[in-house]
Amino acid sequence: MPFREAHIAAATKIAEGMKRLGLMKGDPAEAAEIGAYAMFFPCGLGHMMGLDVHDMENLGEQYVGYAEGMVKSKQFGFKSLRLARQLEPGFVFTVEPGIYFIPELMDKWQAEHLFEDFICYDKLDAWRDFTGLRNELNYVITATGARRLGTIKKPMTIEEVYNEHTGNNVSV
Repeated sequence: MPFREAHIAAATKIAEGMKRLGLMKGDPAEAAEIGAYAMFFPCGLGHMMGLDVHDMENLGEQYVGYAEGMVKSKQFGFKSLRLARQLEPGFVFTVEPGIYFIPELMDKWQAEHLFEDFICYDKLDAWRDFTGLRNELNYVITATGARRLGTIKKPMTIEEVYNEHTGNNVSV
C-alpha cells in the first residue's frame, strides 16, 4: 500500500479520537482528507530509515520517500509527510503517530476561522498545557508483510500507558 494511505488512515483514527473527546466534530474521514486533523497531528506518520533513524532524509525526502512522478503536498499536515510511496520488501521505516496541542497553532487557526466545521475551538483551552504524545515503532517490509523491529513491548492501550507512567497496575 502507499504509505500516504496509511497516513490518511492514522489521521482519520486520530480525528475519531478527538471527536470522542469533544475536540472535533463532523466526519473524521473528511477531516483527514481536507487536513483539519493537522491541528492535532501536524507531522507525517513516519519516514524511511537507514543506518541511523534519520539519515535517509539527508538524501532528500523527495527521492527517498516519494516515487518518481509523485509530488509532496504543500498543505499543512501533508507537507510534513516524509514517506508517501508504495511500501516494498526491504524498506525499513518508522511509524510514529502523535497527538500534539500547540497553543500558537490553536490561536492561529481559530483567529483565521480554519476548519470551524471540524474543530471545537471552545473546548481546546483545557488542553493548552498538555503538549502531546507520540508512539514510535520501526518496521521492515518483507515479501509476506511487515515485521516490527525490536523486542521491547511498548504500552499501547490507555491502561498500559497509565500503569507505565504511574507504576500502578490498575484498570483505568
